[in-house]
Amino acid sequence: MQTEKNNWRERSLYLIPVLGTVFYIWYILAATEDVVYTDYIRLINSYLPDVWDPKKFFVVDIFTRMPVNYLERIINVVFFDYSTTFEMVLGALCTGAAALVLTGYCRRRRMGIFWYLSLMVVFFSLNKWEMITNGTGWCHFLAFAGFYLHFVIWDRVWERQTGAAHDPESEAALRQDARDRRLLKILPWLIILGTGGPYGAGYAAILILTYGFCFFLDRKKKGRPDYRHITYGLHVLAPMILYLISNAFAETEHAGATGRSILEVLADNWILFPKFLIKSFSSLVIGEEPLMELLTRMDRGMALCYLLGILVLAGYLLALWMQFSRRLYQISVFPLMLIFWGGCNHLLVLAARWIFENSDYGMSSRYALQYQVGILGIILTFGMAWKLWRTEASGEDRKKNLFPYWQRILAMAFCLAVLAGNGYTTSVEIKKAPNREEYACGVREIALHYQDAPDDELESRMQYHHGPEKIRSALSILEEQKWNIFGGEE
Repeated sequence: MQTEKNNWRERSLYLIPVLGTVFYIWYILAATEDVVYTDYIRLINSYLPDVWDPKKFFVVDIFTRMPVNYLERIINVVFFDYSTTFEMVLGALCTGAAALVLTGYCRRRRMGIFWYLSLMVVFFSLNKWEMITNGTGWCHFLAFAGFYLHFVIWDRVWERQTGAAHDPESEAALRQDARDRRLLKILPWLIILGTGGPYGAGYAAILILTYGFCFFLDRKKKGRPDYRHITYGLHVLAPMILYLISNAFAETEHAGATGRSILEVLADNWILFPKFLIKSFSSLVIGEEPLMELLTRMDRGMALCYLLGILVLAGYLLALWMQFSRRLYQISVFPLMLIFWGGCNHLLVLAARWIFENSDYGMSSRYALQYQVGILGIILTFGMAWKLWRTEASGEDRKKNLFPYWQRILAMAFCLAVLAGNGYTTSVEIKKAPNREEYACGVREIALHYQDAPDDELESRMQYHHGPEKIRSALSILEEQKWNIFGGEE
């Protein structure tokens, strides 16, 4: 009876991702209009109107490197007249799929309810509203769902390999192990070449580092190498090389880049780089817009921003200390993978965006999807440590503790601060939803009258600063085909 009750409680956890997905869809409907702008202008000119044309597979646009977009684009055009709302909802559904993967992991690891709910609050925060309300990014949410799935599968394999799994030699466990190991070879090809896009580099780097790390740990423990780790690494490296070769022919648009070399920038303003990083970390607690508005009201300059950035860095360091001092990675390597992946993403954004010479650039909500994985890893690490303290230490051992009192206090304080910040960000963005919808209505209005609109207003409203002729070209395609905002016209 008790077992059935516990199973029901564990299964009920899957309601949280469902509710989070519903929340995202509600926000999309409340804050957006079905109208093209920003990156859609480039995509329309690159891929439309003939979505069936095989030549479209070889255009130089960066999205060519994510073939899943072709299938979605065909469905969107045929059934929905090229709806941006359709793509935004797809992004929400893919986010929900990723949350289901994380929920499955937490259930298997019997993560405490506080830490699980904290994870979900951060995961469904509106700190990444810009990605949620831009339908072109739906494939990125799909890619991250694939990344999480691969990492969790490796975590299961590693658990059995280290002997930490329950009954690893049972017939069922061996069948599961065989399936998981096949997936480790297949998934990188599907994810990197199918939908990974520019985010695939971080995913591949973390996997290769993880396989190398686990290879040496396993060799040290067993006294002999397990070359399967190398095989898995090669199945990541090969598709990544193919993607990079393909990507070398792609073209991207960067409006606002100064064009100066990195040496010139360092000579004039070397502090730009550490400021960029610290500010990017701060956006994981409070999003860019809510934080800037808060700083204005407080009249405190950027002090709070830097303080929040240092707080997140401290959380990273504490989590890493717990991981390596108590070897938590031997129990589950997944949180450590997320921590390194999150840190890697901050560096990748810096490497790609320093060209704008603006330290605030890394705080943009469009990067929260990448950044948040580090916070998720930190929360999971703290949850693992708390569970060990509660279940495996007793008596004098508990007083000495695997995790000293100060560590537990800091872990809880960090988590509460992140929850408060993300909660504040989400509440602010909910209040802003009508304003964002109003803005989108203005975009719709000017797009409907694009032929007569002034060039500067057209570029400003459409948030596309690569020439008004490109905007008019894209909108004329939609008008001719009676798609999107022109779909209701006779």
